[in-house]
Amino acid sequence: MKRAERTRRLRATEGPAVGLGCYASIGAVLVVGGLAWSVFAQSYPSKPVRLIVPFPAGAAADIVGRTYATRFSEFWGQQVIVDNRGGANTIVGAELASRAAPDGYSLFLTSATTQVINALLYRKLPYDPRKGFQPITVVAEVPFAIVAHPALPANSVKELVSYARARPGELSYASSGTGSVGHLAGVLFDSMAGTKMVHIPYKGGGPATTDLVGGQVMLYFASMPTIAVHLQNRRVKVLGLAKARRNPRWPDIPTVSEAGYPGYEMNSWYGLAAPPGTPRTIVDRVQSAAARASNLPEVVERMTAMGADLPTSTPEAFSAYIDRDFERIAKAVKAAGLTLD
Repeated sequence: MKRAERTRRLRATEGPAVGLGCYASIGAVLVVGGLAWSVFAQSYPSKPVRLIVPFPAGAAADIVGRTYATRFSEFWGQQVIVDNRGGANTIVGAELASRAAPDGYSLFLTSATTQVINALLYRKLPYDPRKGFQPITVVAEVPFAIVAHPALPANSVKELVSYARARPGELSYASSGTGSVGHLAGVLFDSMAGTKMVHIPYKGGGPATTDLVGGQVMLYFASMPTIAVHLQNRRVKVLGLAKARRNPRWPDIPTVSEAGYPGYEMNSWYGLAAPPGTPRTIVDRVQSAAARASNLPEVVERMTAMGADLPTSTPEAFSAYIDRDFERIAKAVKAAGLTLD
């Protein structure tokens, strides 16, 4: 064999060796990159963190968000700033959060409205309700109730059903907005009780509560934190809780199920989430802080005063929780035939 031919063949066999060298370099880069992320996560947070709350200031969600933001600031030695971005059934804030950098410095107070109800009601959304967020943990479950003005001649769920059935299309009820949990609570009640009430959507729980207290509307499917103060002052009355069991905070208030409508349950939950792609080490750090905060006496006292439960969870358990809630609320949406553009 000629020398030139032998040289050509020898060089041809050197390719894999050179390739392995390249792979080793790439591997080294990946290892260094991984170490960099690890170091970054261990020092997290090294600057202020933003918590996007897709509800207006003063709402139940805002109270929950600020309660945890305050504790996180104390734990981390960095300011956690609540950024209220209410509007469009949480869509404004949700879109902002889903597009934020996945570095842990933009967290999101997600909810049933954001990740379940909107997914069922809207044909198009500017964010992906399921893939647009990294679930971290549930932080609060807030019960809903059927709340009435004292002038309404009904003092129980049974009396309300009799009154509404005798006046189909006449009795109206308020909610915090079209497609809100309160709206779906009213729709589900109509479906199960055989009533036909008129829905009046408001732009938030505050205006709806104001009109209920003022007597402009007689009925309101509301979250308990929204009306708790007015309940103490006897400016409103609660006919029934939309829960499977009575709430220890209000043991004398019966559930709608007790009135003969088993399975009637509608609540709102709030949880912490991050943009997709946020490193797991940061996710775990936030989850750990939330679990720690939920055990503080002052947090427990404030949340229970609202009638809220504090069911913290792992990211995986939170994801499964969202799936179960999707199935439950889908039944109410289907019963109403609701869709929004």
